[in-house]
Amino acid sequence: MFEIGNSLREARLRQQLDFPELEQATKIRSRYLRALEEEQFDTLPAETYVKGFLRAYAEYLGLDGQLYVDEYNSRYVVGEDEPVARPRRSTAGRTERHVDSRVVVLTVGGIVAVVALFILAWKFGGSHNGHIANLDNSKPPATKKHRAVPVSAHLVLKAVGGGCRLEVYRNSASGKLLWAGTLEPGKQAISLWGKRMWVRAGAPRHLTVTLNGQRRVFPTGRAVIVTVRGFKRVRAAA
Repeated sequence: MFEIGNSLREARLRQQLDFPELEQATKIRSRYLRALEEEQFDTLPAETYVKGFLRAYAEYLGLDGQLYVDEYNSRYVVGEDEPVARPRRSTAGRTERHVDSRVVVLTVGGIVAVVALFILAWKFGGSHNGHIANLDNSKPPATKKHRAVPVSAHLVLKAVGGGCRLEVYRNSASGKLLWAGTLEPGKQAISLWGKRMWVRAGAPRHLTVTLNGQRRVFPTGRAVIVTVRGFKRVRAAA
């Protein structure tokens, strides 16, 4: 369980993105993006929009959109049981053996009058009612879903089964040092962001890797370039 709004806000601030830029890229209004970060979901048009906007915004920031939708469902969506229709008990009325013929005539006449009124109402009001029915059954146009492409790679590394020496630089081996050290099993994973990162791992077989929310296999080799599209091995310092 995690804070949806705070997590989105932190990811946006790490990438130094503002709402006007995000609105243009995701096609979601700034006030809705701000409402997602403040967890003011009741200000959005409908629950379907909340889930769609939440998934698109999270994936654009390089996060796992389905994870955020699941968290929203577990915290805010309450299932409503449909009422079970119970069969009505039929009560057998007593029939009288002797029925006055006048009562029978009045009953039949009443039924005929009701049927006649029903036919007249259907004949003169059918077209109007049909128009209303068509309006009621009309469905809103389905919105086409666009899968947002993240602008930065989100790399999460964790050691399993043994230690692993790591060096991570921005863009290339001569770029800014982002992280250097030895990952030990059982320790907290490291989380790194960047459009292009140069990574050298001493024992890649001991690494579990997540790139933009998806589990990946770290390539073997002296060095690896990491982008939003994946990994690329390099023979020498890039």
